[in-house]
Amino acid sequence: MSCTCTPPAQFVTSPLGPRRLAASHLLLKGHDNEVKSVSWSPSGSLLATCSRDKMVWIWEVLPGNEFECVSVLPGHTQDVKMVQWHPILDILVSVSYDNSIRVWAGDGDDEWHCVQTLTEANNCGHSSTVWALSFNLKGDRMVTCSDDQTLKIWDTSADLSQPKTGEGHDSWQHLSTLTGYHGRTIFSAHWSSEDIIASGAGDDAICFFTEEKGSMVEKPSYRLILKKEKAHVMDINCVRWCPQDPRLLASASDDGTVKLWELRGNVLD
Repeated sequence: MSCTCTPPAQFVTSPLGPRRLAASHLLLKGHDNEVKSVSWSPSGSLLATCSRDKMVWIWEVLPGNEFECVSVLPGHTQDVKMVQWHPILDILVSVSYDNSIRVWAGDGDDEWHCVQTLTEANNCGHSSTVWALSFNLKGDRMVTCSDDQTLKIWDTSADLSQPKTGEGHDSWQHLSTLTGYHGRTIFSAHWSSEDIIASGAGDDAICFFTEEKGSMVEKPSYRLILKKEKAHVMDINCVRWCPQDPRLLASASDDGTVKLWELRGNVLD
């Protein structure tokens, strides 16, 4: 498999203002099938991509707008739906049609390895396709969503970028499963900077969850604060919070529309 780039195209002036936009830029070749997701590392020095070819690729940004493929990561046995970097550490997470969540870290010598796999059998993971994931702002929690109609919350406070071996080594742990809130596949989940989780699904609804403060249970618990039925008239494929306005949510749907929602207390406008 090859990793090639085409030269950047000429830049053109944006009609929106003094910013300049590229009509096209570097073309990264390598995957053998549909590319499903891309994600930049926190430093911007690495780009991860994933595909229906079951592979995860990691690209390094070089001087002069050049990219080099530094690792091709096998491991998933089916389509890889999404990749996402940890917000602070150089840890990469991938989710797949094979029902698993894989955590990848480098060893310091440009070699990347799977340091943990979260599955139904071993970690209370999902029982069907995992579609998406999102970290909270601090990176110590992660939410995943699935075709099994559940959201799962994970404790991701362990630093797996410095993996340890042997008994009692650090690992990410399952904290909570949110079930019964969506009636079809949950395609997207996103964690806001105010610690509100939004989820969008094939039942055309958007749900909002927050941690139950002051709970006496051993592990954190999460409660539904709002469910917007019929947010769209077809499947909701993606929900994303605005980084500048943590109460503003965008949703995208098979109905061909993008909607913007403002969460005011427990009311969605």
